[in-house]
Amino acid sequence: MNKNNYALIMAGGVGSRFWPVSRTNFPKQFIDFFGVGKTLIQSTYDRFLNICPAENIFIVTNEIYVPLIKEQLPALADNQILAEPIMRNTAPCIAYGSMKIAELNPDAIIVVAPSDHTIANQNAFQTAIEQSLLAAAENDSLITLGIKPSRPDTGYGYIQYTEQNLPTDDQIHKVKLFTEKPNLELARTFIQSGDFLWNAGIFIWSVKSINNAFKKHLPEMHEIFALGASVYNSVMEKPFISDAYQQCTNISIDFAIMEKAENVYVLPSDFGWSDLGTWSSIYDMAEKDYVGNAVIPSEQVMMFDSSNCMVNMPKEKLVILQGLHDYIVVESNDILLICPRTEEESVKQIVADVKGKFGTRFI
Repeated sequence: MNKNNYALIMAGGVGSRFWPVSRTNFPKQFIDFFGVGKTLIQSTYDRFLNICPAENIFIVTNEIYVPLIKEQLPALADNQILAEPIMRNTAPCIAYGSMKIAELNPDAIIVVAPSDHTIANQNAFQTAIEQSLLAAAENDSLITLGIKPSRPDTGYGYIQYTEQNLPTDDQIHKVKLFTEKPNLELARTFIQSGDFLWNAGIFIWSVKSINNAFKKHLPEMHEIFALGASVYNSVMEKPFISDAYQQCTNISIDFAIMEKAENVYVLPSDFGWSDLGTWSSIYDMAEKDYVGNAVIPSEQVMMFDSSNCMVNMPKEKLVILQGLHDYIVVESNDILLICPRTEEESVKQIVADVKGKFGTRFI
């Protein structure tokens, strides 16, 4: 295992689309949605143990989630948890992590990945990451993994690539265009063209390449975090970061760097990836009975004349459902949510309405 391989796992999101199971004080990355005995962040951490040394895995999260991180990943040292004082999107957290790792190892090659995605084929994932790590070590390049699309999905961003390749790897293509979530007609056009991939938000680069990219394309943010070179990995890191984040703009790494840099490449990949963005994505990944019901956990849920439902209930509760077809049925503590799967987007409005009427105590 290469000692220069590092992982930076982003775990600061609130997962509001999975309300009421995912709440602000206990978001989706800390939940075992599939009843497998591991939460999403635990599965992500374990995935990287096969790619880099355990001491080279870092978690960047909101400071309010640090106790949850320590509880679910007790093997982590305090130095491996990067606590953000406020939410500022992905560019600041990557700038912070990259600068901190650079002080530990200027030859580091970093994988940046979300904590709340699922990977069905672990071996294929590891192969793609190791291939990209090797390429990033040999080239001044910013590499992202693009997922070969199986359908014209409007829920993902897309990456268009060219026939130009990295000099050392003819499977890694130069990126032509990043595009935001399209409408259905445009998504179909992307699929038909054959040169578009889903944007998985997984990045691989040398610490030198990414820090140079920040210096060129986001110099103000680079300067903010470069000032902390002497305090990273010391007791002075936390107060420095608290002040640094107050100066940062709220901006994504895609918009700040990836859409502007000239040395961006993509590896077309296929390893059973899902970003678990909605209850429907949980339904797609979960095991189902012969009439299409996905019930987690299933021990005390009885379904009659019901099909194609996504059901997530507390383990101890006896639940009987009859005459439901294509519904989401979810309960967590004091809230029961029942809505048609076809109207899942309305959950965002439901959350807003609940917040408006009751404040934040149910959110």
